[in-house]
Amino acid sequence: MEEPTIIQQFNLSDTPAKSIRHYWVDLITDGMNNSIRVPIMVARGTEDFPILGLTAAVHGNELNGIPVIQRLFSEIDVNELKGTIVGVPVANIPSFILKQRRFNDGVDLNHIMPGKADGNGSQVYAYRFFTKLVKHFDYLLDLHTASAGRINSYYVRADMKHPVTRKLAMLQGAQLIVHNPPSDGTLRGAADEIDIPAITLEVGNPNTFQNKMIKSGIIGVHNVLSYLEMTEDEIELPEVPTVICQKSYWIYTDEGGLLQIHVNLMQAVKKGDLLASMRDVFGNLIKEYFAPEDGVVIGKSVSPVNQSGGRILHLGIEK
Repeated sequence: MEEPTIIQQFNLSDTPAKSIRHYWVDLITDGMNNSIRVPIMVARGTEDFPILGLTAAVHGNELNGIPVIQRLFSEIDVNELKGTIVGVPVANIPSFILKQRRFNDGVDLNHIMPGKADGNGSQVYAYRFFTKLVKHFDYLLDLHTASAGRINSYYVRADMKHPVTRKLAMLQGAQLIVHNPPSDGTLRGAADEIDIPAITLEVGNPNTFQNKMIKSGIIGVHNVLSYLEMTEDEIELPEVPTVICQKSYWIYTDEGGLLQIHVNLMQAVKKGDLLASMRDVFGNLIKEYFAPEDGVVIGKSVSPVNQSGGRILHLGIEK
């Protein structure tokens, strides 16, 4: 395989029709004036458009999206593809190298999109990533996982009031969808703001590869390719209907100690149900936490050590 080419931004014309090419895109320079580059994979088919973008590891420890993109590119037939697929297997290079969620200045990149041209380190990185790559997409699937110390169901965030993003979300075959409007600082929201239909896929847990979750993610991407008429794949949807939530929020502790959570992912809870117990180091009960309203468990903490203000679980509120 030929060496990836170093480029300054994504240009469709760099990749010949009916071919796959790999590139390094220059974004910023480090303290030694060495370039920090983002890897991209481009599959250009028999037609140029639409351009479907796939991004992973915007948080550097959220890894399941990487093999989703890799496997998709190993499966795609560019002689049958109508349009272009751009895969960014690692979006946040500094945090990926450090095996951490946040950028190397401590900022969450997915809270400051689309960044600032003349901002601080994380803002400039976000701006250049968005400008050099994302602005060229017609559609965007942004692949994430839970954060460290938590686990997630397989769920999607999308603006369910927008007909196209709603369709993209429903095609994922996820266990659950949470309605999220744009203008929230996320990569998905920033893309939506400039009329690029985008969704966020929360594909499992951090710091690991989970084959079942990766397989589910690939099926969802193939469904989108079929919907956009880029391939002739058959759309494959699960037998169990997707749960749709109008909103979601985290429930936090107000006392520290050893936390035990008594509910499971995707479990439906009723107002007043026992969710978790907090005990001290001697095993004495400090406090119990109950469901504030009916909902479904989207994600939860798996770390027993929990100080005041720690996360208990992510509760989705159905329509």
